[in-house]
Amino acid sequence: MSFSRSITRAAVTGLVTSSSLCASAIAQTSSEAARIERLERAVELLEKQNAELRAEINSLKAKQASSSSENKTKTKISYDGKRYVEKAVEEKPPAYVRQRGPELKLVLGGYIQMNFEDGDVSAFEGSFGQRALKDRFRIRRARLNLTGEFAEQFDFKVEGDFGQGDGLNSNRTAFSATDIFINWHQFPEAQFKLGQWKAPFGLEQLTPDPTLIIIERSLPTGAITPDRQIGAQLWGKPFAGLWPDQTDLLTYYVGIFKGNGRNVTINDNNNFMYVARLESTLFKSDKGSGAYLKLGADILNSRDDAGTNISPTSNLLVNSDGSLSPFVLPSPDERTAWSADAWLRLGSFDLIGEFLQERVRPRAVNGAPPAFARFTTDGYYVTAAYFLIPKKLQLAAQWQHLNPGQKANDGLSSITGGLNYYIHGDDLKLMVNYIHTWSDFREANPELGSDQFDEVIGRMQLMF
Repeated sequence: MSFSRSITRAAVTGLVTSSSLCASAIAQTSSEAARIERLERAVELLEKQNAELRAEINSLKAKQASSSSENKTKTKISYDGKRYVEKAVEEKPPAYVRQRGPELKLVLGGYIQMNFEDGDVSAFEGSFGQRALKDRFRIRRARLNLTGEFAEQFDFKVEGDFGQGDGLNSNRTAFSATDIFINWHQFPEAQFKLGQWKAPFGLEQLTPDPTLIIIERSLPTGAITPDRQIGAQLWGKPFAGLWPDQTDLLTYYVGIFKGNGRNVTINDNNNFMYVARLESTLFKSDKGSGAYLKLGADILNSRDDAGTNISPTSNLLVNSDGSLSPFVLPSPDERTAWSADAWLRLGSFDLIGEFLQERVRPRAVNGAPPAFARFTTDGYYVTAAYFLIPKKLQLAAQWQHLNPGQKANDGLSSITGGLNYYIHGDDLKLMVNYIHTWSDFREANPELGSDQFDEVIGRMQLMF
C-alpha cells in the first residue's frame, strides 16, 4: 500500500507541475482556458482517488491491529536447571462447538453412579434363592445428555446410558437411549410433549436419579410403575398465568403411550397405555427454609398382549421358592393401577410416603383361555431423612412392603438405614445403605431356606 501511495503522490505532483508549465506556455493561445479547465478536472479526479486509497489503507491497518490483538500472548516461566527463564508464548483460543441450527441454548451434561454391593445382593427386589446374585461392583448409571431450547417455544432432551441394557436384555450392558423428547412450552398452562421419557406415574419413579435419598428405588415403585415409554403427553400448570405466585399449586399430566417399554419400535397390539397424574404443592416457603408440602395422585390403564413385561424395572412374578422375577405376560391382560403420594419438607427434615396398587386381569383373545389368574398387587414405602450437618451429612431411613398378590403369604418387606455425604451437593456425593429384608412366603415355608437377608450398598456419584 505504501508503494501505491508513493506512485499516487508522484502522479499528482507531476500533473500539477505539468499543468503549471502548460498554462504558462499557452497563455496567449485561444484554447488556453479550455486546456486549463481539463487539467483541473484531471487533478480533482486524482485527488479523489488518492483519498479513497487513504481510506482503504486505514481500514487495512485497523483490521491488522484487531487480528494481532486476538493472538494474545502470555508469560511462561520455566527452569533450565540454573535459572528461571521468562518468555512470551502465544495463547491459543479454546476449542468450541457451534450448533448447526438456530437453537437459543445448548447444555451438555451427564452423571456417573458407581455401586459397591455386598451380601444378599438385591434381595429387597426378590433376588434370592434361585434368583440370588453375587457380590459385585456395578456401573449403575453412566449417562450423557444434551438439552436445549429452540425457536423460543420448544425445549428438547437427548440422553443415553452406557451402564444399562437396551431394554430387551437385562444381562447385557450397552449404550441405549433413556430420554429423547421434544416439548412445546409456549403456553405454561398447556404444554405438549412427544418422544420417550418416564410416564407420569409414581412420585419416587419421577424423582430424578441423582437426587434420590435412598440409593435404590423401592420394590413397590419398581414392580408397579411403568417407567419409560414412547408416546405423547399434554401437561401444564393451570395457574401459571392467572396466579403467578401460586404456579405450583396444581400441575396435571395426561399421556398416551405404547405401553410395552422403552426403545421398542413396534407396539404389542393396537391398544395404548393411558396415564394421568395430578400434583399440588399446598404450601411452599419463600423465606429460604425450603419448607413445602406436595401431594400427588396417579392412574393408569393398559391392555397388553402376551410377551409384554409389566414390571420393566424390577421383579413382580412370584416363583416357587418365594423369590421374584420380571413378570412377562404369558397371555393378554388388562391392568389398572393407581397411587397416592406425599412429600413434606420442614427445614432439614424430609418425610416421603407413597401407596401403589395394580389390578391385573387376564383377557381371552380369539377364544384362547388365559394362561394366568387375575391378581392385585399393592405396596407402599415411607422414607424419612434429616441433615445432621446442614447440606452436608444426611441420615436416612426407609420402610417398604410389597404384596404381589399371587400366592398366599407372598409379601416382601425391607427396612433401610442410610448415610449420605454431600461433598458438593448432588454433583459429588457418597451414599451408604444397609438393607434388611424378610420374606413372608419363606417364613411360612421354612423348608425353602432362610427368610432373612442383609445387604450393604455403597455409591459414589459425580454429575457434570
